[in-house]
Amino acid sequence: MKVVELRGYGGPEMLSPGFRPVPSPGPGEVLIRTAAIGFNRADVSQREGNYPPPPGALDLLGLECSGIVVATGEGASRYRVGDRVCALLAGGGYAEFVAVPEVQVLPVPSGMELVEAAGLVEVAATILSNFAQAGSGELPGPGTSVLVHGGSGGLGTFAVQFAAALGWRPLATAGSRVGVEHCLEVGAEAACNYREADFGDFVAEQTGGRGVDLILDMVGGSYLARNLGALALDGRLMIVATLGGADAEIDLRLMMRRRLTIQATTLRARPIDGPNSKAEIVSRVERVIWPMISSGRLRPRAVLRMRFDDVRQVHAAHAARSLPPGKVVMVVSPGLG
Repeated sequence: MKVVELRGYGGPEMLSPGFRPVPSPGPGEVLIRTAAIGFNRADVSQREGNYPPPPGALDLLGLECSGIVVATGEGASRYRVGDRVCALLAGGGYAEFVAVPEVQVLPVPSGMELVEAAGLVEVAATILSNFAQAGSGELPGPGTSVLVHGGSGGLGTFAVQFAAALGWRPLATAGSRVGVEHCLEVGAEAACNYREADFGDFVAEQTGGRGVDLILDMVGGSYLARNLGALALDGRLMIVATLGGADAEIDLRLMMRRRLTIQATTLRARPIDGPNSKAEIVSRVERVIWPMISSGRLRPRAVLRMRFDDVRQVHAAHAARSLPPGKVVMVVSPGLG
């Protein structure tokens, strides 16, 4: 099968086409012929050497895909050959075939194209696992205010759309005028260009000085103090990446006075099954988000489709900040979509 491999860590030029044997599905796994793969910022981090795959995962990039089931391993019983599916991966998506635990696979939501579904599972699982209350798994109620940093990216776009569908008050930041307009188009109540305005002042203005209940952050260290200052009483900061550094000082007295919570999570390193596992989160995605998509209440969208052969160009465009807002998917097998 055709794959895209890393020749070493560095820029997009380190991505190289190659060939590997088609994997065989192990116990509890299904083999998927890939229709398309979702492009994620995590792919860039792995290419740069900052996000290694967990033990036992393939070294290939790619954390989500869609396609057709072509074989099943021993004990895998939910899916049949020919089923249209999408899957959350620990790696290995940059390939024409991928073997994945069945518990990380979901049917394509009704009314959604196969290729479009390639960019759905990873963002849905990440957002739901962060927005839900730790322990109970319950989502906050309507009227909850949330600030989504990077609201024009693939993850941020889904976060804004999901929050709006839940009846929350989504606010967002983006790094350009086009990005701000995109955030508003997909459901943000208001958005600001973080290159031109301080997001803390923006939040204060939009909330009458109260602050927001939730903040979804991909920046990390350099944003920590301002994020904490932008939270309301009993607010929760959810950190899913550290693009602005991993180190920061915390004012514990501020946290104590305002009863704040910092939640830092990764999805890729979770175990396949058991408590707080990928299987648990994927199952919750099917229960909570899939009905919202099938009913039309939530309509995620992939705004750009690129060829798998152009994967290096996708990474280069990301580095040059020339990708359009929203989610990007790379089509591997056009005939399947």
